[in-house]
Amino acid sequence: MTERLSAREAIALVTDDFTPLAAPADGPAAPSRPPGHRSADRPDHAPPAADPASAGAGTGAGSGAEDRAEAAGEAVDGPLGWGGYDGSRARAAERTGEDESVVFGTATVGGRSCVLAVFEFGFLGGSLGRAAGDRLVAAYAAAGTLRLPLVSLVATGGSRMQEGMIALTQLQRVAAAAVRLRAAGLPHVTVLRDPSTGGGWATVGAGADVVLALPSAQVAFAGSRVRPADADPAAYTAEDQHAHGHVDALVPPERLRETLARWLRLLTPEPGEEPVAAPPPHALREHELPAAGWDAVRAARAPERPRAGAYLDAYFEVRAAISGDRAGGVDPTVECGFGLREGRAVAYAAQLGGATRPAGFRTVARLARLADRLGIPVLTLIDTPGAANDAEAERAGAGPAIAEAFTAIAEARTPVTSLLVGEGGSGGALALAAPGNTWVTPDGYFSVIAPELAAQILKRPPEQVPETADQLRLRPQDLVALGVVRGIVGTP
Repeated sequence: MTERLSAREAIALVTDDFTPLAAPADGPAAPSRPPGHRSADRPDHAPPAADPASAGAGTGAGSGAEDRAEAAGEAVDGPLGWGGYDGSRARAAERTGEDESVVFGTATVGGRSCVLAVFEFGFLGGSLGRAAGDRLVAAYAAAGTLRLPLVSLVATGGSRMQEGMIALTQLQRVAAAAVRLRAAGLPHVTVLRDPSTGGGWATVGAGADVVLALPSAQVAFAGSRVRPADADPAAYTAEDQHAHGHVDALVPPERLRETLARWLRLLTPEPGEEPVAAPPPHALREHELPAAGWDAVRAARAPERPRAGAYLDAYFEVRAAISGDRAGGVDPTVECGFGLREGRAVAYAAQLGGATRPAGFRTVARLARLADRLGIPVLTLIDTPGAANDAEAERAGAGPAIAEAFTAIAEARTPVTSLLVGEGGSGGALALAAPGNTWVTPDGYFSVIAPELAAQILKRPPEQVPETADQLRLRPQDLVALGVVRGIVGTP
């Protein structure tokens, strides 16, 4: 397990400039109390508290002390009239120095201003109740009002049992606040601390645009006390969530500040900076155009031909990758992320030469939609023999995933630029191509189908594959003549 930092320790890890914002004074109206029960309504900023052990549903909290208090005739409080709840909150406030499980305010991280929302796990296990929900909603709203990105540092055990469904409905409020922030075109970067479970993970954490996690942190919807006894413990870790496409990167604490600063710079264009189409990269080698179709295919398949990674290295001064499709998959043949070129942010999606899997197409769609919402231009690099067509790919939704990529590129309002740097095999390649703004290097070819497969379908012998390649008109100069690409970069 990673070290469990307090809210203030987590804040100190990422900034030296934190200014708290005032907590909302009143939460939503609570249900009426049973006759004879003392009301515990109070302003959200009043000192409350609780033991981590009696926290949210995600931690399996609750020792029964409240029930014993009620049986003994002591006051019961909170929206459910839960005996001993006020006392638990008071003890947590004394222990942690916080008056709720969420702290929020403005901060500067690496010279970039943001709104910071931080969970205090020591306060009722970082659980979400009405007051915590008020603070999270206020943090999202402050980001929108101030036109600043939101950074959340999550450490939570779930929804607060002592507030019942009042606590659980805070998830709906947080989701609505997130929708408003997205509509405002502002990014949300989250950092998952230990533990990040329950509704806090399923809304604040998993709902962020970029999800970072501390190594070895517990990350899962199910809290530690409510999992099946025979469950694989690895499935509830940040590492496993990263491997399955739910976390973008694992970041050690000592690198967290610089990593957050980089992401804030990449996701927040300078004020007044309008999205301008990214120029196509320069070809990394210049040579004559292929004389025949088969020559074009061989050039694209040549092992010495520059790959997309080399183009990204040459194009960007700084870049950071997102990882995964948020649906359980990561495709190692695709890299997506954001980079800086001459001081301007550009989003990128690059095929790395392999057969693109469904998770890859869904990650491309995720990237394109995020860039579009933030007003950041997109660059795609195309290089694939085609979409993966094995049984596993079909079961993972190859067709729907390709459709999603096509749709995300087609509906983008931000400028999209594409460069074909190698193989352009069928719809798996075209799904990343910008209509009207796709370019090609002399190393590239585009084809409705691989020449070998075309010959096979036509029942031609293998020796007729080169002739079939010519008939497909797949050379760079053919693509220009057909109007499929805008031009060729890298000819002498």
